[in-house]
Amino acid sequence: MKVLYTLIICLLTTGAFAQTSENEPAKPATDTVHTDTVKVKRKRIRFGFGDDAAQVNVNRRDTDYYTVSKAPGWSFGLTFTRFDIGLTTLNDNGSFKLSPANQFLNYRSWRSSNIGFDVLQLSYRFSSSFRIYASGGFDWTNLRLRESVTILRDQPALAYQVDNVKYDKNRLSATYVRIPLSFDFRTHDHANGRRFHFVAGPDIGLLLSSSLKQESDEKGDLKLGGNYHFAKVRYGAFARVGYGAIGVFAKYYFTNMFENSAAQEGLKQFNFGMSVGW
Repeated sequence: MKVLYTLIICLLTTGAFAQTSENEPAKPATDTVHTDTVKVKRKRIRFGFGDDAAQVNVNRRDTDYYTVSKAPGWSFGLTFTRFDIGLTTLNDNGSFKLSPANQFLNYRSWRSSNIGFDVLQLSYRFSSSFRIYASGGFDWTNLRLRESVTILRDQPALAYQVDNVKYDKNRLSATYVRIPLSFDFRTHDHANGRRFHFVAGPDIGLLLSSSLKQESDEKGDLKLGGNYHFAKVRYGAFARVGYGAIGVFAKYYFTNMFENSAAQEGLKQFNFGMSVGW
């Protein structure tokens, strides 16, 4: 009997709460500068009591409207967003085909990657549809080399030696701090709460480290850090287009990929792929 009484009390309480929520007068709207009105359909459970048993109706759908306000102003904080995962492509003086002087950098297109994300953000919102933000994060470039060569570290210019070794992995990598400045245009929320984003701006990168990792039966696993003449400071432009939390990105750097190396003059980097989070 205690269980039955408890169940009845719970049903009555839930029914009363649902009825109160339905009849509750709307709160007066506060003054906002920019608003988006969003329509959301949801199921609402209603309880009724007949002569013999409880009746539950879950088929009725109610349409609710709520307003999302984005007032102008500054914001600053930690974040983990704009996670980019894509491919790295080299552009050799306007051509995606490497010149003879750069053939030792011949790479596997579908295994040469670019990965990055932001961890810090300072932004100013002008309206619900437009904001500007500067962010900071990390960016990794990985070139999976096809040739059996070893890129030599700490040389006056980018240099290599040919090896009589079959490498299972021969990866030249660079790690950068990335500092993009983003101009973010976005549409109003759709009924599902998602929106389109169109983001573009300049990007600056500061070199943190570079390394060469090799794996082979003959030499085992090697990871060699040092100076591989990656540009210490690079700058370029990027664009992102997305819907909800998923989108695509493209980045092109105007600086040479390698510095103080005359043979690699005009060799630049282009990245593209998928981006998650806005």
